[in-house]
Amino acid sequence: MGNSSRKDEGVEGEEEEGPKDGEDKEDVESKQKKAEEEVEVELPLGVEELLESGDPVLDLSYRKFKKLPWRVCQLAHLEKLYVCGNSLRTLPDAVSQLQGLRTLALDFNKMEDVPPAVCQLTSLTRLYLGSNRLMSLPPEFRNLQSLRGLWVESNFFMTFPRELYDLPHLKSLQIGDNRLKTLPQDFQRMEALRGLWLYGNRFDSFPRVLLRMEALEILDLDRNKISELPSLRRLKALRLFSYDHNPIKEPPKVGEEVFLVGEGAAEFLELREARKERRQKAAEKEAEELALVEEEPVIHGILKNSRANTKPATDDAAAPAEDSDVRDEEEAPAKGEEEEAEEEGGYVDQSVTEYEGAELEYDEELVEYETEELICEGEGLEYEGEELEYESAPMDYEYEDGEELEDTGRQDEGA
Repeated sequence: MGNSSRKDEGVEGEEEEGPKDGEDKEDVESKQKKAEEEVEVELPLGVEELLESGDPVLDLSYRKFKKLPWRVCQLAHLEKLYVCGNSLRTLPDAVSQLQGLRTLALDFNKMEDVPPAVCQLTSLTRLYLGSNRLMSLPPEFRNLQSLRGLWVESNFFMTFPRELYDLPHLKSLQIGDNRLKTLPQDFQRMEALRGLWLYGNRFDSFPRVLLRMEALEILDLDRNKISELPSLRRLKALRLFSYDHNPIKEPPKVGEEVFLVGEGAAEFLELREARKERRQKAAEKEAEELALVEEEPVIHGILKNSRANTKPATDDAAAPAEDSDVRDEEEAPAKGEEEEAEEEGGYVDQSVTEYEGAELEYDEELVEYETEELICEGEGLEYEGEELEYESAPMDYEYEDGEELEDTGRQDEGA
């Protein structure tokens, strides 16, 4: 009986280890895997505090993890997770619960494949997978529709991963230090791409398909085997082109705004800057000369017209006041004539100007109008006769109201 009881116990034990009714082997393995994932690894010093901080950014880099702590998968508030520089080969499936994650850094690990859980993080905008052991991307990688920046440098890609064609917002692709020799002919399908890093690959000629990437702003082809470069002037958006450490003797032809890095680039940029400065100075000088040329004809035109249209003034038609002002400023009476008048004892009337032989006189009607206006404005004003001195020289002006003016002058003298 004792033996039979032991056998029964053994049978019961085997039944517990084996699959139950309605379960297949795959379900059992899945449960075992989940149980293993939920086993908490020993956390390094300080990690416990990080997990409980509630910070949306969690940095567990270089902690010597071989498995991601299971508690990380429960931090639904995480937006950025850095676990680079560990010994991770994959991630637990529960990572897919972190739907708020925007940035995930998995570089410098030991991953040979992209973890399936990563392809379910549809909110990711930046994904770092550099310095792993990747050779390809899974088809599910197309699910990352929000991805804007991808880093897969220092891996083992021999062909370009076409899964990236289906990422409409991917602007920055870092795929340097791989084993690429060519790019697909339909590479221009990546219309959103703005920065492309292809350094450290195995290109022996410039990928001509890149000439159709007119929206490209940054292109890095350092450390390849390219010996000749085509003109890049058609890449209107290009701002930085690096071709260092290639067997190239001279820079390519590029637009005026492109910064170059490579053999002969420094000299090329210096010469271009010198040409730009010379053109700028020449343009400034031309603008100054043009401004002078535009101003001078206007001045000479006024003087020329004023001389040409000047006629001897008569009692019926007098020169306009504005023209007389210009002539008074530009043409003063000849010095010899003034000296002659003084020697003869005569008086030179400053109100009469001789201009090219024609004597200009003020219109009596105009003076009369101004005098009447002055008399109207002067009503109620008191003048101090002691401070006002009138010149005794004879005046050439004749006023219609001369008697009234003489009476006023006598009153002032009496005062």
